Amino acid sequence: MESLGSSVKKKATERHHKAEVLIAGEQLRLRLHDSKLIKDRRYHLRTYPNCFVAKELTDWLIEHKEAPERETAIRLMQELMAHNIVHHVCDKHSEYKDAKLLYRFRKDDGTFPLDKNVKVFMRGQSLYESLINAEDSIMKVREESSIQYQRTFPGCELIDWLGQNGETSSRKEAVELCRTLLEHGIIQHVTLRHHFFDSNLLYHFRINFRRRRRLTELLGEILRPVQEDPDSPFCLRKLNPETDSTSFLSVQPNKEIKAPLSAVRRSSATSLSGGGPGGYFNSPPGLVECNPKSVKRVITNEELLCPGAPYIKKTIAIVGDAVGWGIVVRGGKPCHIQAVDPGGPAAAAGIKVCQFVFSVNSTLVLQLDYKTISHLIMTGPRTLVMEVMEAIE
Repeated sequence: MESLGSSVKKKATERHHKAEVLIAGEQLRLRLHDSKLIKDRRYHLRTYPNCFVAKELTDWLIEHKEAPERETAIRLMQELMAHNIVHHVCDKHSEYKDAKLLYRFRKDDGTFPLDKNVKVFMRGQSLYESLINAEDSIMKVREESSIQYQRTFPGCELIDWLGQNGETSSRKEAVELCRTLLEHGIIQHVTLRHHFFDSNLLYHFRINFRRRRRLTELLGEILRPVQEDPDSPFCLRKLNPETDSTSFLSVQPNKEIKAPLSAVRRSSATSLSGGGPGGYFNSPPGLVECNPKSVKRVITNEELLCPGAPYIKKTIAIVGDAVGWGIVVRGGKPCHIQAVDPGGPAAAAGIKVCQFVFSVNSTLVLQLDYKTISHLIMTGPRTLVMEVMEAIE
């Protein structure tokens, strides 16, 4: 069986980054349209459709916590320009300038280059959505080498599915398509050891197309207060969508919280918005975090499971939305809930900070680290079933 060479891995990683930039750029474009920052503008007796003012966008990125300061905002937009996602309306400036200059997303004027890489990305995204939405999806929990993996599919079953759903006309064509998807960093073998084969080897999607991206991820830097994996299940979420579809809760700097907030239903999110501009959640802070000072010592698994221990186990089902579940898991053996988005599905279901994670979708996780648990959550079904251990008050 052919192993995956280092050159293939390197190219797949590079193309995967390109795909992440495309997704982040498209998510930003939709948000800017939603906020009316992109609109027809008139300059020197000429109307430029679907464009934005660079200086206004820089302000918007900082205001919406997508960049900590103007320099980072400029670097983020330059990254989008480098990938032909954004350009100056007259192509007079090859760099993004923080000035009263007009720029436009190429997708809004039909100049976005549909090269092979982009076409493969779009095909992969289409297949991902079809597989996710299928009534009896082939993406399931499976085991390989005594390790369980979420949302996996045997290579041969994906080939069958492609043929049955008219995506390809032959098994040979289907295999070529899947090998191309793997080489572009869209799917991968669960242990990264093999290329794609029409066999029982397990594969899964490397890209979660539905995950809400943070623009700072494009720079390969961690510029946010909560140090989390790029694939952490915590995502910013919309607040008060009926009245202001562009307001998003943002991560706040670590603050001491003497008592965690009670679970907040999404339907009551409107009442939580502060009086400031844009309906931001000002008090209490947008992200409820576990106060490290409240943890006097490390809790072991033995203490959690000891008969008579002051902990109670709860089973909680969380129905994720398009941007995730709204939690951050940290620690290890056992892991705990580090932060909860008050307006997210997890809070509405009853998840609270400082709860210990016992199992995820029937998989016991007491012996796992937070990165592995975060991966299980991200690659699992939309309805997340968690068993948590909570201290008895």
